[in-house]
Amino acid sequence: MLRGLCRDIVLVDSDHVLAAAEAADLSDANALARPVRIWAGSYADTASAGIAVLTAGAATHGTESRLSVASRNAAIVDQCTADLVESGFDGIILVAANPVDLMTRVAQSRAGLPPGRVLGTGTLLDTSRLRQALAARLDVAPASVEAMVLGEHGDSEVAAFSTVRIGGLGVDAFADGGSPFDRRAIVAEVRDAAYRIVSGKGYTSFGVATAIVRICEAILRDERVALPVSTLLTGQFGIHGICLSLPCILGAGGVERIIEPAIDGQERAGLNVSAETLRRAWETLNQPKTSD
Repeated sequence: MLRGLCRDIVLVDSDHVLAAAEAADLSDANALARPVRIWAGSYADTASAGIAVLTAGAATHGTESRLSVASRNAAIVDQCTADLVESGFDGIILVAANPVDLMTRVAQSRAGLPPGRVLGTGTLLDTSRLRQALAARLDVAPASVEAMVLGEHGDSEVAAFSTVRIGGLGVDAFADGGSPFDRRAIVAEVRDAAYRIVSGKGYTSFGVATAIVRICEAILRDERVALPVSTLLTGQFGIHGICLSLPCILGAGGVERIIEPAIDGQERAGLNVSAETLRRAWETLNQPKTSD
């Protein structure tokens, strides 16, 4: 709404009264922004939408990991995706429900759309956090830092320090013998950022919302920009059949290309660990339920 990206925004929620109140509040704010129609509707209203952003799901609490809510959220994401498809929706699905890599796979399995048209917010937010942490230590603007977090959006994520560039220089070259910083501390800071926010306000919102908007911009404007998002891998780094984050070219068709960045051996090993963590979680999620 604030960036004038869409002409129409429809809010769909099982609690229609809540959705209507949110739409009314947003419409009030929109009087001082750009012309956008915002209303509370039903799945029938999504049929002609270009992008559906799926945010429904149970929230984590305290130090509860994203993977811990997988079984609860899988049923919600599966039903939402089924309702979208039944409505005639044929656009692009962007998943922001946690654990986002597993939920992206759930949506992809249910939607029956080409894999590139179902993606998750992935590690885009983590990447922004990494850029901020490095910028603070190197005394530069975050926009000057090229950096990526790969793999799971969660505890096994991989900060690819070997790919970091500031003005074309790697971290060590840019520091030029200056005070070294603790890379493990940066990894922990980035990985645990959500836990700190949740412990203080109960949930995260502004950071992930901005990541969602950035992805929507790239798709709706056919930017063909490289962003780290969660997508179904088909052999990249030897990984098949699960969703995790690698840099992807985003355009009008969603994920247009998946890139395998040049990372070092330790980072590649970390990516394999991240992939295996997600694979085990996916297999557990799909185990047949047994009754006592």
